[in-house]
Amino acid sequence: MPSSARRAAAAGVSSAITLVLVTACGSGSAASSAGSADKLPEAPAAQRLAGVCPKTVVVQVDWEPEAEHGPLYNLVGPGYTVDTGKKRVTGPLVTGGKDTGVDIQVRAGGSAIGYQTVPSQMYVDKSITLGTVTTDLAISASVKQPVTAVAALMKKSPQVLMWDPATHPDWKTIADIGKSNAKVVYVDGSTYASLLVDKGLIKKSQLDGSYDGAPARFVSNPGIAQQGFATAEPYIYQHEVTAWKKPIKYQLLADVGYNVYPESLSVRSGELKSLSPCLKKLVPILQRSAADFAAKPSATVKLISDLVQQYNTGWVYSEGTGTFAAGQMVKLGILGNEADGSLGGFDMKRVASALKTFTPLVEQSGAKVKPGLSAQDLATDEFIDPSIGLK
Repeated sequence: MPSSARRAAAAGVSSAITLVLVTACGSGSAASSAGSADKLPEAPAAQRLAGVCPKTVVVQVDWEPEAEHGPLYNLVGPGYTVDTGKKRVTGPLVTGGKDTGVDIQVRAGGSAIGYQTVPSQMYVDKSITLGTVTTDLAISASVKQPVTAVAALMKKSPQVLMWDPATHPDWKTIADIGKSNAKVVYVDGSTYASLLVDKGLIKKSQLDGSYDGAPARFVSNPGIAQQGFATAEPYIYQHEVTAWKKPIKYQLLADVGYNVYPESLSVRSGELKSLSPCLKKLVPILQRSAADFAAKPSATVKLISDLVQQYNTGWVYSEGTGTFAAGQMVKLGILGNEADGSLGGFDMKRVASALKTFTPLVEQSGAKVKPGLSAQDLATDEFIDPSIGLK
């Protein structure tokens, strides 16, 4: 199944996704292991996490294994174990091939957590150290499940609206879609849809919230526009959807005002201070891992593809898609440096702008936003090493 429905679940519309995705098979756990960590050299003192971080740094991601989470899976060293029941991988946390002295556990989202949001899972299970949370979701969770982002997993959202260029040769942008009466098929409840209407780019009458993640409707009716991801659908539709096998066109939502930081690595806000000694060392390691993944993604993409097969949830993600995604992330600036040259940092003016933009949209959806919520509540650059970036 193509990946377009994936992060809509993380954005709080799990009920729509639950109906259409295949859930995990069985409830038992089975473990497998790979490689040996016996000969890993120790990381230098500045990168040794033992004693300042939890013995296992637990990261809860919002969806199944995919290349957008590559910087996290890139930290998993040899000797890792895979729990196919709980959909998680655990191994030594490595940087530059060296052991930091603690383990990392990356937990799948989606069916593995019953399609719950990451903030809700973080507050149910306090063993989670970090979770991947997009800015608009952090705003909507601010009253009962407040989280603060400490590193940006991606600079901008890979989410797009896509269309068939043969059917619509005159469409170049999302605004062109809005000049037509074509249906825009998306997952109901996605905040960006309200944003597009609010900005006058799409008419409310065009919205069709019935998207189920499958390509059948687009293939049978290429007159529609459809949500997707720049990191997946262009490859999947051209190479893996046998009834299509041709290019699609798209525009990034990030280019028309969807200015969130997607899937930022976040902690429970109340634990920011107590985790600070750990984060001072861990966040630069996460930054380096992102740079290393961007430069050489192949081994991590293979791990991601292997985990997808072992988890066997119905999620389909080929090595080819992962390789394409890793390249697209760099090509399109989805994984890229901020203006100061740092990778994984935040433009706090942009965070403040997102807060201003999405607070009324979140409230329109029925969620409550914490009174007086500030950009500093949502994100911090305190732990970012500005010298670490893509070359």
